[in-house]
Amino acid sequence: MTSDQAPWSGSSLLRAPLDWWEERDALLKDGVLAAVLALLAFVPTLSNIGAQIGDLPERPASALSVGLTLAQTLPLAARRRWPAGCLAVAAGAFATYQALGFATTFGSLGLYLALYSAGAHQVRFRRGLAGVISAGYAVLALVLDRLGSPLGLADYLAFYLTLTVFWLVGSTVRTRRTQEAQRRRLTAELATAAERARIASELHDVVTHHVTAMVVQADAAQFLLTSAPDKASEGLTAVSDTGRRALTELRYLLGVLEATGESASADRAPTLGRLGDLVEQARRSGQPVEFSELGERRAQSVDVELAAYRVVQEALTNAMKYAAGQSTHVLIRHGEEHIEIKVTTDSPATARVAAPAVREADLAGGRGLVGLRARVRMVNGELEAGPRPEGGFEVHARIPSKPASE
Repeated sequence: MTSDQAPWSGSSLLRAPLDWWEERDALLKDGVLAAVLALLAFVPTLSNIGAQIGDLPERPASALSVGLTLAQTLPLAARRRWPAGCLAVAAGAFATYQALGFATTFGSLGLYLALYSAGAHQVRFRRGLAGVISAGYAVLALVLDRLGSPLGLADYLAFYLTLTVFWLVGSTVRTRRTQEAQRRRLTAELATAAERARIASELHDVVTHHVTAMVVQADAAQFLLTSAPDKASEGLTAVSDTGRRALTELRYLLGVLEATGESASADRAPTLGRLGDLVEQARRSGQPVEFSELGERRAQSVDVELAAYRVVQEALTNAMKYAAGQSTHVLIRHGEEHIEIKVTTDSPATARVAAPAVREADLAGGRGLVGLRARVRMVNGELEAGPRPEGGFEVHARIPSKPASE
């Protein structure tokens, strides 16, 4: 009866954590099992069912036999909490019962259950416990032989193998339970990592876009303070409006982080209906943007709406960073099965080589377009981004349509 020894200390550390109510429920079930087995041990019709070894001359029942029978059954009430102690008491009582030659009872099956419980729930000193039980069984076999038992070596080995089977069944259950707990832990860790990456992408999209717009608008307002003071207030107003939009989206993200279940308010999530605000914000930052929307717009699921919004947002952010002042064209085409998004930015003739190279560096690393491509893939969409042969840069996305009613 051998098994791998766990490196942890404590008899219950390896088990899946149970809250107080689950622990209480387990103890209650074990107590009922022990009580039922103890009662059945005194049912005459069940006396032929049980564990027996030695075949010594039978003694009449006595108070001692009753006590030993109860010692083989009642300890099962603690079989999960103290599996080693339960097995020690049950095995000791069984050995004494067999050596004294009392009649077989149904309660002797408590030994099998104690072996199974030790294999399934014991953590510390598993090999040591198996060795002690094996040595104890060898001593019992010698004692029975000295007392005149007619059994031979093969009989003792067969009974030992029976005991081993119950231990190994418990060990198998323990191994599977441990593997399942590890699988759940790994699944939770992967889900946590994915959620962290998603939140990081959201924060990048929100902060980068709005901060870029505010920097451009602040620079423009500073220039106007010296060249056209009467128009400087418009630039400062644009900075203020952009800051408010950033706060609104950040509050939405915080609401998602703090929400449980469906309590996050999806109505504050950026949607396709708010693309006009993005375009207007870019225009107020000095970026000439043309916006076209073809087809009938239909309410989409939150994931689709947010992914499409982020595509336009990231493309306009890159346009303001790398092609400030160049014409930018935003096209949204609503189809029956897909939403197509195309954002193109022109480049001046003198910058047709340099500007695309800078944007390719942005595409190769960081969170911008790389994270955007991952976001689009999460909704089964496709995204392509790169320099155009005639100059400039293009972001092209196709996102499957998923109406909100589905």
